[in-house]
Order: sequence, then structure tokens, then C-alpha cells
Amino acid sequence: MVEETSTASAGVPDLTPNPKFPTATLVERRDTTEDLMVIKLEVSEQFNFKPGQYCTLGLGKIERAYSIVSAPYEQNLEIFVELVLEGELTPKMWDLKLGDKMSVRPRAKGIFTMDRKMHHHFMLSTVTGLAPSMSMVRQYLHDGPEEAGENHVFYIMYGASYIDELTYDVEIQQLADNHPDVVRFVPTISRPTEDRNFEWKGVTGRVNNIAEEYLVKFDLHKDDTKIYACGHPGMIEDVKEKLLPQGWNFIEERFWKP
Repeated sequence: MVEETSTASAGVPDLTPNPKFPTATLVERRDTTEDLMVIKLEVSEQFNFKPGQYCTLGLGKIERAYSIVSAPYEQNLEIFVELVLEGELTPKMWDLKLGDKMSVRPRAKGIFTMDRKMHHHFMLSTVTGLAPSMSMVRQYLHDGPEEAGENHVFYIMYGASYIDELTYDVEIQQLADNHPDVVRFVPTISRPTEDRNFEWKGVTGRVNNIAEEYLVKFDLHKDDTKIYACGHPGMIEDVKEKLLPQGWNFIEERFWKP
């Protein structure tokens, strides 16, 4: 917990960025649904991280960890945020305007990073849980597979309840079209019969329910495949119970604990 530094009036929360840490200025914001937004932050000093890691953002003494969407080579931090109405921080983030500032702890953390010993990366994510996968794929393609002398393939399984929650589907599909030997993309909707999804013609079902089917379809093998699960803890727990006993290499990143 960060010490409060403001002389704000009693009963009014202090939302001043902590002066002990670098500041992150909001330079871009895109609201994709009523409770999802993508923001870009310009950090006041150099911020180093590995693709797949998370940063800790704060307003006043309230801090939370957020997986980073952007790759290390990109200029600004890109964060995919879901509004939690009962949460302490995200409702305040929803009031931010361009030019407003947050604090960011100077060190990124997390071990949910690319395992280069494996050549096949099977990535299961729900909504904002896509963030670390995007960071890994962007950086890998930026570095150039040929220059790295490596041959990795990313299988991105991206699940949501509704079409408009698949915020990065256009970008991922373009990457898959442009780099078919590197990126395979399977977006899926779990509520196909609802009116909000009337235009959906693709795969249906929760990512954890179709994971085993696509491991077979992609002809993946346990000795050279890493499974990454990020997002809703229910999805992670289900796929973990199914795949770990089978001997798959597995890593998880839960956004909260039930």
C-alpha cells in the first residue's frame, strides 16, 4: 500500500499520482463497450518490461496491477481495462481525460512470459486476458522470426460473451493473414443465441470447453507446446483441471482470485 501524500479535504479521496513514482499521462483512450476501454499512457521516464509482464498503476493510494498489451519496442504503455463497478480504481479511471496522470511503479513484474524453449504457444484468454499474448506476439513479429533464428507459432484462442468484447480481433486476424506460419487465430463467442451476437458466424463455446478440440486440430504435442491461460479464474481452473493431468506444460495468470 502506498502512503497518502495529499492534504485533500476530509472525505474526498486523494487521486494525486504518488510523487515517489513515475507518472503515466493518458494520451489516448478508446472505449469499446460501456465497460471496456483501451488506454495509452506516456510514462515520464524509461519503463522496461518483458512481453507478458504487468505494471502497477495508481491514483492516490489506490493501486492495481494491469497486464501490458503493448510490446517493449512501442513508445507508450497500452492497457486494456474492464470496469469493475464495485472496484476502487477502475471507476476512477473511467473519469480520466486526456492529459490526466496516474502513477506507475518503476518496475514491471510477472513470470507469464514467452517460454522460448517451446516452439508452439497455445494461448487461452478471455476478454482483457488477451493483453499479455498481444505483447508477446507483437514483440516477436517486430524482432523478426528469421533474425531471431527461431521458429515459433502462436495459437491465439480468444473468448468473450459478445462480439464487441473481442476488442483486438481485427488486429489479430490481420497478423494471422500476414503471418500465417506464425499466428493462428480462433475467436469464440459463448452466447451465440443472444441478440447482441446476431451477426456472429464463427466458432462458439467457451475457450476452456474447446481447448482440447483445437489442441488436436492443430496437431500439437506436449513435448514442444506451452499452454498459457490468462483472464477469468473460472476459465483457468477448468482448463487446468483438464490439461495438467494429461502432462501439458502450463502457465496461468489470474486477474483475481475467487
